[in-house]
Amino acid sequence: MRQVHTTGEAEIAVIVPCYNEAAAVRKVVTELRDSLPTARIYVYDNNSTDGTAAIAADAGAIVRLVTRKGKGNVIRRAFADVEADVYLLIDGDDTYDAARAADLVEVLLTGPYDHVVGVRRHSTVAAYRPGHTLGNRMLTGAVGTLFGREITDMLSGYRAFSRRYVKSFPALSQEFEIETELTIHSLHLRVPVAEVEVGYKERPEGGESKLRTYRDGVRILGWILHLARLERPTLFHGALAAAFGLLALVLGLPVVLEYLDTGLVPRFPTAILASSIGLVAILLAVLGYLLDAVGRNRQEAARLSYLRHPAPTQFLESAEAGVDARRTVG
Repeated sequence: MRQVHTTGEAEIAVIVPCYNEAAAVRKVVTELRDSLPTARIYVYDNNSTDGTAAIAADAGAIVRLVTRKGKGNVIRRAFADVEADVYLLIDGDDTYDAARAADLVEVLLTGPYDHVVGVRRHSTVAAYRPGHTLGNRMLTGAVGTLFGREITDMLSGYRAFSRRYVKSFPALSQEFEIETELTIHSLHLRVPVAEVEVGYKERPEGGESKLRTYRDGVRILGWILHLARLERPTLFHGALAAAFGLLALVLGLPVVLEYLDTGLVPRFPTAILASSIGLVAILLAVLGYLLDAVGRNRQEAARLSYLRHPAPTQFLESAEAGVDARRTVG
């Protein structure tokens, strides 16, 4: 099993969100320990009722409880509490290849990158149903269209992050929208991102998927629209303004043509309605530009927060400097 050799003095923290993963969590923790022997492994238990926490502790993980339900709430708590130089996030259901953890960390440090995504490669339909594949592609395409850049597997739960990425991440979502928010944060800050193909397999016997295809798909789509409104307000409100403007034109043009032809406005209610809708369109366009100015200030604040923390290269450079010093002494 491969172990990472380029971490220098970097502290690595592995975060494993879990809810009723008694059938899988021991194997996940063991494989993570084999791949990253110096890392601290945190299992964040989200009110499990099957003994997940006890099994994880027995396997050697640091177990912490998050009582508020939802994967987003778990990651929000973990990112706030855990201090490290490199963070690895992986689900506790043993669907991802935990033995590849060192590869993701090594790519992060040697890139250097602030975000490395484990892109899932599966060989069985049971591991990743066609409906999930189609939904992932559609949502990933929507994010790419809105933000001008695309990550291959936007909904992957297997990722590595630099400290400056984690500590500038707001973590506002509550449930399975968290992967979407993680992806959009990368696009928003334009940080360097890499992708590593990882194996993805069926859950072990006794495990149960917490993802509900349609319910969670609708929630994720709603979160994309919410973030589009916040991050691309000119586009979002401009589209709404165009729709209201077109409706005002459809209602008002016959009234205007009739006035030009007869000099009369016999349909006052229609004229008033068209005028009101036109005013709404103008207000939406102005609101979009104002929110864009506010958004730029938010982007600058997020960027400054990101830059307050050191780049991942310092740990690689310190390791290389140590090697050079040993060679000189020898």
